[in-house]
Amino acid sequence: MEILREEDPLFLFQKWLEEARKSEPNDPEAMALATVDTNGAPSVRMVLLKSLNNKGFCFYTNMESNKGQELRVHPVASLCFHWKSLQRQVRVWGEVEQLPASDADSYFATRHPQSRLGAWASAQSRPLDSRATLVARVKEYEEKFKDGNIPRPPYWGGYAVQPERIEFWQQGDARLHDRFLFTKKNDGWDLTRLNP
Repeated sequence: MEILREEDPLFLFQKWLEEARKSEPNDPEAMALATVDTNGAPSVRMVLLKSLNNKGFCFYTNMESNKGQELRVHPVASLCFHWKSLQRQVRVWGEVEQLPASDADSYFATRHPQSRLGAWASAQSRPLDSRATLVARVKEYEEKFKDGNIPRPPYWGGYAVQPERIEFWQQGDARLHDRFLFTKKNDGWDLTRLNP
């Protein structure tokens, strides 16, 4: 595999993602999101990429969750996409910014009503005494929003990872993988081939 120095890594990522959408059986937009906790230790979990635009790699969550608290203290993150069917991986590093409320409102409105109710009912990452308690809270919010108008909770929003480095990895024979690292520069991107 060769990548041209003039190649735009965001365009290349979109191309790889489109190919993954045709071959991955479940959630080709799934990405591992790594943050830094308050003690400086890494913390990782899977989330879904909801868009890639001029703001960055965008995802949404409860901002009072562990990840939200970690991003408040250390607004940096790393992402990893792994598409086993294509034997490909993409890693992204960058600073993180909270998305405008209008973006969160627009995306929240597209979610299934049960998912919107779940966002109200779940105190994400905090202790829960039983599943029955969670189910009961969902029922409470079903009653509260029985007119079908389920607004976005004030603590629920979005983040954008603004890419500073993007690495493309393609599996090779005998573990001679292809690795290409794009590093953001003022006027574009620098491209470096890495040893496998």
